[in-house]
Amino acid sequence: MEFTISTDAPEATSCDALAIGVYEDGRELEGAPIRVDKALGGLLTEVMTEEKFEAKLGKTLVFHTHGKIPARRIIAVGLGPKSAATPDTLRNAAAAVVRRASALHASHVAFPPATLGSHSLEAVTQARVEGIVLGAYRFNRYKRDESGTIDRVTLLAANGEQRHVEEGQRRGAMFAEATVFARDLVNEPPNQMPPPRLAEIATEAGRKAGLRCSVLDEDAMAALGMGAILSIGAGSAQPSRLIVLEYTPPRARTSVAIVGKGVCYDSGGINLKRDDLEWMKSDMAGGAAVIATMKTLPALKVPVRVLGVVAAVENMPSGKSVKPGDIVRAMNGKTIEINNTDAEGRVILADALAYASQKGVDEIIDLATLTGSAIVALGYYAAAVMSNDQGLAQRLLDAAGRAGERMWQLPLYEEFLEDMRSQVADLRNSGGRYGGAEKGAIFLREFVDGKPWAHLDIAPTAFLEKDEGTTPYLPKGGTGYGVRTLLTYLSGMA
Repeated sequence: MEFTISTDAPEATSCDALAIGVYEDGRELEGAPIRVDKALGGLLTEVMTEEKFEAKLGKTLVFHTHGKIPARRIIAVGLGPKSAATPDTLRNAAAAVVRRASALHASHVAFPPATLGSHSLEAVTQARVEGIVLGAYRFNRYKRDESGTIDRVTLLAANGEQRHVEEGQRRGAMFAEATVFARDLVNEPPNQMPPPRLAEIATEAGRKAGLRCSVLDEDAMAALGMGAILSIGAGSAQPSRLIVLEYTPPRARTSVAIVGKGVCYDSGGINLKRDDLEWMKSDMAGGAAVIATMKTLPALKVPVRVLGVVAAVENMPSGKSVKPGDIVRAMNGKTIEINNTDAEGRVILADALAYASQKGVDEIIDLATLTGSAIVALGYYAAAVMSNDQGLAQRLLDAAGRAGERMWQLPLYEEFLEDMRSQVADLRNSGGRYGGAEKGAIFLREFVDGKPWAHLDIAPTAFLEKDEGTTPYLPKGGTGYGVRTLLTYLSGMA
């Protein structure tokens, strides 16, 4: 997709489709819409009235201009109530436009200038560009795609504002392309994305971006005492890997580790899953988000040192699999009773978090599709955050809000840890059904060596089994959740 910036007036712009945003509670058109309507002889107002277009967020209305202006079609898109508008409003609206344009085989779409209260033009443009790229996303690598594609997008700018639009477009493209990278990793079928292949892709992307890259094989992990991650991968014919990516800018004073769960396929192991096995390729979404974030940091010139760690395994049943009742030892020396082999994510993260905590970082953030309990609590609409440091949790919540990625904080009561204690080992990996998200998180807390840490349970938001239809830039399949929040958070650290 090619982006161009033009100072042409909307009513004088030649394109296949011209996007016109309309507020739900606006009695009269304003800005670009009123200029376009005037050039069309009132046709925009007439069609919206006849079709009873209510301008609810993401709803679209299409009509031909019949040569009255250079644009062949108008795609009117609802922005919802003006009083509730945020950058995510424009992100959703832009995605709805490109989805509709793609269905119409309109390859060139233009967007008039937009303003939004106190938000900068850069932020507004970034949100729109993210919506455009993410809304146009399709994973069609293994099928013959019959849908249309958007080849060119023109962003219209007022005279003197081109530089601000250019900066917003540049940043929006970086955030969106990183998210697309993560989506592609998650959407790959599991036979094409075993742990060694994920490590190869991460290394290739990291080195191309200028990162320091290393991959620990099973012998290297054994030498470090990583009995936890090795136990989970033991049942698979595919060897496990620990992927380590490091970004170190000049004069960085702060260091952050981002750690991702990379279960490339999760059968449940001996505690075999009964349902939705075809979607279990998505259990590496946390690792995908870490890799996508890391490869983007140099171009974004993030001002902090960032260590990315991904524990990559397959969880499969076989004669070599870890069994309920087994006891394994993690890198930090703590022992874990395995009482449910389908609670494998926290076990591999135990070693990954212990590894990161020994690398001189100031804080640790992990992302994992960890629990179904988080989905029960939050539906498919928000990720959960739990932390031992309220300041870190709040900063992540703020970053998620700016990125348009919903996140909700859950508590970490000490009683949850009591449920994770074992009679025969230091910990057990499953503590029962109720409060499962919090129990999984407090288990992970035991491996960060007291450092400020936050756990993002992205199980609700990382993969959608159907097109929910409520957020146009979130397709069926991998969503790339967490990438934009991490990039927002890390780029905002001075």
